[in-house]
Amino acid sequence: MYNDPNRDLKQYNTFGLKSECMGLIHIYHEDEVLEVLEKGLQPIKILGGGSNILLTGYVPAYILKNEIKGIEIIEEDEKQALVCAGAGEKWENFVTWAMSHQLAGLENLSLIPGSVGAAPMQNIGAYGIEQDSAFYSLKAIHLSTGQRKTFVKDECKFGYRESVFKNELKDQYFITHVLYLLKKSDYTLNADYGAIREILNEKRIIDPKMTDISDAVITIRKSKLPDPKEIGNAGSFFKNPVISFVQYSELKNVYTEMPSYKVSDTEVKVPAGWLIEKCGFKGKRYGNIGVHKNQALVLVHYGDGNGDEILQLAKEIQATVLNTFGIEITPEVNIW
Repeated sequence: MYNDPNRDLKQYNTFGLKSECMGLIHIYHEDEVLEVLEKGLQPIKILGGGSNILLTGYVPAYILKNEIKGIEIIEEDEKQALVCAGAGEKWENFVTWAMSHQLAGLENLSLIPGSVGAAPMQNIGAYGIEQDSAFYSLKAIHLSTGQRKTFVKDECKFGYRESVFKNELKDQYFITHVLYLLKKSDYTLNADYGAIREILNEKRIIDPKMTDISDAVITIRKSKLPDPKEIGNAGSFFKNPVISFVQYSELKNVYTEMPSYKVSDTEVKVPAGWLIEKCGFKGKRYGNIGVHKNQALVLVHYGDGNGDEILQLAKEIQATVLNTFGIEITPEVNIW
């Protein structure tokens, strides 16, 4: 455990926003969480990779920076392997590790920023899959009682960018380890997502390997999403809204080019980026902040701005989309 005397969170959030907290404590082992609780330090917030948060000012809490590392195979047979990863591991490194061990199931989630512990909290997903397709369980510590608990898949209540840890159990548990069941054989790669298929076709890859899928995903992400090292951002700021097929049909009569993805017999998902771009926000700059030129879903920080400015821009975008289309879009990013 390391109690960082520098309480500035700027280097720990990918927006690159200045913010301070009551205390910044780096956690390297799960037992150190119990040490913090024994000292009575409250309230507590958990920080992973900082790639999915918007800091709007001073954070009136002790921040526990999850630094728990380690990846190991717990059990395996000829078809699959149960892998345990420390919640402080970088997600990108974990996916790379899995592929280097010829374990399939996460390749479509390549290059997603953030930590392993944040993956189930957010139920991250991209290009045809979500992390819950390979999720097995996670280990966590209750931040009031210190009780250790293992959550199996059903208990996590995964949804579209949702889990129990973003709702009824928000800020109540410190996730220490996450377990994934990955395939060694008899698996089918998810190569049919539009943009992935296009790249594979361009490269004339007929029988793709997991590394081919990963490479295609990385190419797509780099072409659409800005590098936080070059310009502050937290990736996709909004969720793609799900609307009724009836509402979609009415809008389609007016906006004939409106894209959608079928969710059920009665609902469709509409790309939030398309809605925002249609409202004229794509590429717009407002002083120190703005909307990315290549992807309207991404709000950016050019430097010397603050989180409240970004929050106000987000609210303006939400109001404009609602007024224009009658569709409510909600943030994917956690706002502190």
